[in-house]
Amino acid sequence: MAGTKTMVVRGAAGRKIPHSRVFEGEQLYFMEKGSAEITATAVVKSVQNYVKLSDEEIVKILSDNQNKLNLSEKQNERWHKKCLCLVEFENVEEITPLVFEHQNNMDDWLIIEKIEDVVAGTSVPYNYEKSKF
Repeated sequence: MAGTKTMVVRGAAGRKIPHSRVFEGEQLYFMEKGSAEITATAVVKSVQNYVKLSDEEIVKILSDNQNKLNLSEKQNERWHKKCLCLVEFENVEEITPLVFEHQNNMDDWLIIEKIEDVVAGTSVPYNYEKSKF
């Protein structure tokens, strides 16, 4: 909300959601880590997907995007992964908080049809059908 970050990164040893599953123009929803409330939304501006990166390529990609990612040194180390998905976003808006209904099988990045699918009172059982590679 402070405008210090306009891109998020997701990385792993192999392709992991949202790699190759998030696209320009789609809606993102955000929660503060440790919170149970969805408090902001944004629109995907651009996406960069990478696989089988060398150590040098990882360092260059993270460095080239640091002005958008705003990563700490510890976060840079955490995201030093061979598969990366960088999602740039715009039009960030604070929203009336929505109570997130967490289910045991959920990861920290979900692909859903509509936000009501994960909001308390309207949520549906979550599965990864739309997230499969």
